[in-house]
Amino acid sequence: MDYQNIKFEKDGALAILTVDRPKALNALNSATFHEMDHALRSLKDDTRALIVTGGGDKAFVAGADIAEMSTISAAQAREFSALGHHVFASLENLSIPTIAAVNGFALGGGLELALGCDLIYASEKARLGVPEVTLGVIPGFGGTQRLTRLLGRARAKELLFTADRIDAAKAKEIGLVLEVLPADKLMEHCKAVAAKILKNGPLAVAQAKRVVEYGADQDLRAANELERQGFAVLFGSEDQREGMAAFLAKRPANFQGK
Repeated sequence: MDYQNIKFEKDGALAILTVDRPKALNALNSATFHEMDHALRSLKDDTRALIVTGGGDKAFVAGADIAEMSTISAAQAREFSALGHHVFASLENLSIPTIAAVNGFALGGGLELALGCDLIYASEKARLGVPEVTLGVIPGFGGTQRLTRLLGRARAKELLFTADRIDAAKAKEIGLVLEVLPADKLMEHCKAVAAKILKNGPLAVAQAKRVVEYGADQDLRAANELERQGFAVLFGSEDQREGMAAFLAKRPANFQGK
């Protein structure tokens, strides 16, 4: 596919998806969603981590494209919401770890995109929020639900009801982002985190992600059973044998994802 609104690059086992509409502050329109969907579906088995970021120096993603949304009907809005939900669910359901490098404005759909990732890191100049109520609507791509699950009801409601834009320091304080970096160090940090992940057993990392995600929707007994099954199944893998043999031999492991 000839991408017009995103950049999609590979660096070894690391993939980098950049929403690249800087003149529109990387706003998400239907075309951008379709390109993102294609990129995510095109990921190969040799990709073991993904970084998502925004092009330019002002925005991660400033939101959904209001110019496109302003004239659509309720039926069209339902379709647009379904498209966004599909893409962000596809991102969330990837078996590989995903990292959001929030390099500027992450508002509305932009924050929803970040929330679809496993790990969120922000630059000092990032501004985050869900200002949809100022437009007479609500988040439509999973923001109300993922934000509540991450921050709790009261904090999520505060952001949703007030439409406040918070800075990166406040976002870290409330647990919305993990770390805040100088703007010129953000991608370096995200790549360093990805490099740590890439050294580990890919099947084990994928299983860890699976049991956390699915276990979060279960009671403790059911979640622990899910963990027990995930732990056991890895003992049929070549990676498990390699990892333990490497430990005993005091050498680095050479994982193959098998």
